[in-house]
Amino acid sequence: MSANLPQKPKSCWVITDGSAGMENQCIGLAEALEVPFDIKRIETKKPWRWFPPSFWINPLNQLKPGGDLLSPPWPDLVITCGRQAIPMSMAIRKAGRGETFTVHIQTPNTSAANFDLLVVPEHDRLRGDNVLVSVGSLTRITTEKLEAEKKKFSESLSDLASPVITVLVGGPNRCYDVTPDVMKDLCQKLDTLHQETGCSFLVTTSRRTGQDNTRMLRETLVNLPHVFWNGEGDNPYFAYLEKADAVIVTADSVNMVCEAATAGKPVFVFQLPGGNRKFNFFHQSMQEKGYTRPFDGRTALFSSPELAETTRIADLVRESWEQHQLR
Repeated sequence: MSANLPQKPKSCWVITDGSAGMENQCIGLAEALEVPFDIKRIETKKPWRWFPPSFWINPLNQLKPGGDLLSPPWPDLVITCGRQAIPMSMAIRKAGRGETFTVHIQTPNTSAANFDLLVVPEHDRLRGDNVLVSVGSLTRITTEKLEAEKKKFSESLSDLASPVITVLVGGPNRCYDVTPDVMKDLCQKLDTLHQETGCSFLVTTSRRTGQDNTRMLRETLVNLPHVFWNGEGDNPYFAYLEKADAVIVTADSVNMVCEAATAGKPVFVFQLPGGNRKFNFFHQSMQEKGYTRPFDGRTALFSSPELAETTRIADLVRESWEQHQLR
């Protein structure tokens, strides 16, 4: 190969504070790029973690030993997500004198010029020459991964009557609330759905769901055909998505909605009290594009397009990185 042709990255770091939603987006992009990667989960020192990135002094020295430390040799590619990773990306880009290509996912609280590329969801307002806009969030979902996970859990999921409805339950966050009345409403709708369709349920909750809400959900499901993952053992999340004829998702999680849509399933969103401009824009956009419908207690199956944003964004990142190499 000619020396002036772009080379495929030999090394990549995924840098986050370890939050699953952030880390999975970075890993999804790295996997779609088909580059070998190392995961770096960082912990930053006080008071720097509260400061804007441009205020940090020697960011790489402000890492706590409880997390991963970052030192040369620098990788060919850095993919970051989250506020704490922003100063690290900027510092590595500077230390590597532009040799490390930096991609940050989500809108940063600093200039876009501090990165080679940014990937932001369309419900954010940031736009620019080095800004890629995605529909929702990036995911790790692929056909191969879903098939492999379905085989892994095939025995435990083999006796479920169709249609199979996967239910992904989140919980309260800064924008939404999940009160006992809200959970009671969801439970009643699930019970009605089974009475009308004879469906089976595959159910997962999150740490945000809370003990009271989880207990109410499990009490409702006890007389319905279902499998409930209690958080122990291997996570069947991908298998639940592959097995589903349709997916019901609570409105608090952009990631879960996008993962279900990337799996090519009809997605029904259970609305919650609250929301904000970004969430409202996201949900409206996903409905208008045909990926989701509101969940009102019925799931008339519909033919939904398959969300393929991670692959599309990866192609654009690869193209930009190759152009960067040729400069």
